[in-house]
Amino acid sequence: MTAGNNGANTPEDDDPFGYLYEDGQAAGAQPPRQGGYGYPPVAPQPGVPRTSYNQVRAVGERQYGQQVPHQPPYGQPNAQYAAPEMYPGGAPTAHVPQQGGRGRSGGPGKGGPNTKGLLIGAVAVVLVVLIGIGAALLTGNDKGKKRDEATSSAGPGSQVQESPKPQQSASSEAPAELPKQDAATLKLGGSAQLDNTTPGAKSANGQYINLNEVGRSATWSVEVPKAGEYTLFVTYGVPGKDAKTSLTVNSEAPRGINMENYAKAPEGDLEKGWTTTYSWIQLSKGSNSITISCNEGDQCDANLDQLSLKAGHVKS
Repeated sequence: MTAGNNGANTPEDDDPFGYLYEDGQAAGAQPPRQGGYGYPPVAPQPGVPRTSYNQVRAVGERQYGQQVPHQPPYGQPNAQYAAPEMYPGGAPTAHVPQQGGRGRSGGPGKGGPNTKGLLIGAVAVVLVVLIGIGAALLTGNDKGKKRDEATSSAGPGSQVQESPKPQQSASSEAPAELPKQDAATLKLGGSAQLDNTTPGAKSANGQYINLNEVGRSATWSVEVPKAGEYTLFVTYGVPGKDAKTSLTVNSEAPRGINMENYAKAPEGDLEKGWTTTYSWIQLSKGSNSITISCNEGDQCDANLDQLSLKAGHVKS
């Protein structure tokens, strides 16, 4: 720059801030009048030193709490410069970056905490704590039950009481096996005698008793475990025709017992006439006497093979 453009003063005297200092004010330094913030533009004059285009203010001239003058619309020059600290609230504070904010893309800002991750972590911790409490409660209940069971079963001196065995009811007991008697072992009466000429008898050695004469009899002395109803089964053989004998139980009066040709054997065929009949009787506990005999009026053409008992009144 030339002296004509810079004014009459030298560069070191051309201090735009000279009026701020006491020696500058004593020398008559004035604020610039060539425009800037709060000053209208002034045409340059020859020989006048250039001044700053920014409004400056003398030290100590700043005042706080003054009312800010009316600001003109955007684009029009301000009538007077108003420093930022003249606005309500005083001087602006330094900008502090907000942490945890979001960027323009909506994602979390750099350096900010991930609130979503923290929330998920907190929920996971709560769930783990709840699961642990539930498991502890269940384990405590199981231990309490086992402790109660051990206490209830423990006997004196660390002995354990034996569980009582279930008692068998009378109905579950197997019925006593009732006797079965061959005719050859029975007590014979009258002219009765053993014979084995007709094959097919089930008694030992195929022996049987022929009852085909009045007065002949066979008596069975039998013991039973209790008094009650029984069924007497009689195995016999007839020559293809029906027979009838008498049955006497203990001191009862004799009664007839039918010995029919249930085998349907041809008449005269004793070998094919072996069959079985039954009669319902009442016996006393202990020893009993059962007699089969040929009495007057009976048709006694029959061979006696075996006698057996069953409890109750049954048919087979």
